[in-house]
Amino acid sequence: MLFEEGMAKRKITRPKERKTKLQEAFGKAVRAKRIEKELSQESLADLAGLHFTYVSSVERGERNISLENMAKLARALECQISDFTVDLL
Repeated sequence: MLFEEGMAKRKITRPKERKTKLQEAFGKAVRAKRIEKELSQESLADLAGLHFTYVSSVERGERNISLENMAKLARALECQISDFTVDLL
């Protein structure tokens, strides 16, 4: 998709087009922990104080998640933030 600003054109990318390998790996780790705890995305979102669509987009690797939200997810899943990052590096 292109956006015109006068004579200049630049490509507009959507969040799902900007996801990185790191974001995808983090999202997979969150999803694995959520499934291990037998929680739905909606239940996890409620426990973490986040919106269920946000949790879904994190799991798909479409969010560059903040440390604050990592901590909320970790608390809700009764784990440490490091549990999401063990296999990332």
